[in-house]
Amino acid sequence: MPLLEGKTALIIGIANERSYAWHIAKSLLEHGCRCAFTHLPGEKNERRTRRAVDALGLSDAWMCPLDAGKDEEIDATFSRFSEKFDSLHVLVHSIAFADRDWLAKDKFVETPRAAYLGAIDISAYTLLGIARRAAPIMQRSGGGSIMAMSYYGAEKVVPGYNVMGVAKAALECTARYLAAELGQKSIRVNTISGGYLRTLASSAVGGVDDIETHNLERSPLRRNVEGADVGKTAVYLASDLSSGVTGENIYVDCGVSTIGV
Repeated sequence: MPLLEGKTALIIGIANERSYAWHIAKSLLEHGCRCAFTHLPGEKNERRTRRAVDALGLSDAWMCPLDAGKDEEIDATFSRFSEKFDSLHVLVHSIAFADRDWLAKDKFVETPRAAYLGAIDISAYTLLGIARRAAPIMQRSGGGSIMAMSYYGAEKVVPGYNVMGVAKAALECTARYLAAELGQKSIRVNTISGGYLRTLASSAVGGVDDIETHNLERSPLRRNVEGADVGKTAVYLASDLSSGVTGENIYVDCGVSTIGV
C-alpha cells in the first residue's frame, strides 16, 4: 500500500523541474498523494510552473497564483483551496528570496535594511503566515505535516550566501516555534536542510561553482545531493513513518554538514 494514499498536499514553490519542490512533489505522487500547487503571479510564471507540473504527469492539476508576501493573497489561496479540497495533510513551503545584488562574497556587511528585512519576510515569515491559514484545515483533516526547505548556510557561514543564511536561520527557528504550538493540533512542523542543488534560486548566490566542487570533494558520500534524495525524505516526513518527529531540522546533504574541515 502506498505510504500516502488518501492524503492531499499543497506544494508551494515549484519554479521548474530542477526545484526541490518539484522533486518533493514527484516523490509524494509516487506514494499515492494527491497534490495541488501554487505559482508566482503572472502569465510567465504560471506557464513555467505549469510545464513543470505537466512533467509530473499531471495535465489537469489544481494551481493557484500566490504572492506570499501579501497576506490577502495567502487568504485568497486557502479560500480557493478549501472550495476544491475537503482536506489537507501535507504542506510544502519551498519559497525564498533575497536580492541577488547582496549575495556575493564580502558584501554581507553592506546589506541594506530593505534587502535584509525583505529576505526574512519572504524566506521565513511566509512559513508562519501560510501555516496559520493551513492549520485549521489540517486539524479538521486529523492532523498533518508541514515542511520547509532550509540550507546549511543557516548554521555556518557559506561565502556569498549572506543574508539568505540569516533568513534560513529565522526559518528554522520559526518552524520550531510552530511545531511547539501546532503539536497540540496533531500538526508536525520540520525543516529539510538540503545540500547544494543547482536551481534558479541557488544560481543567484555568488561562488556557487566553488560550493558545488567543495561539497563534491568533502562529502562522506563523495557526491552532491540529488533532488530525489530530498524527495524521499519528504515522503518520510509526510507519512506516518515520522509520526513522532517534529521541530527538527533534517540534513539531506550527503553528510557535508558533519565535516569540520
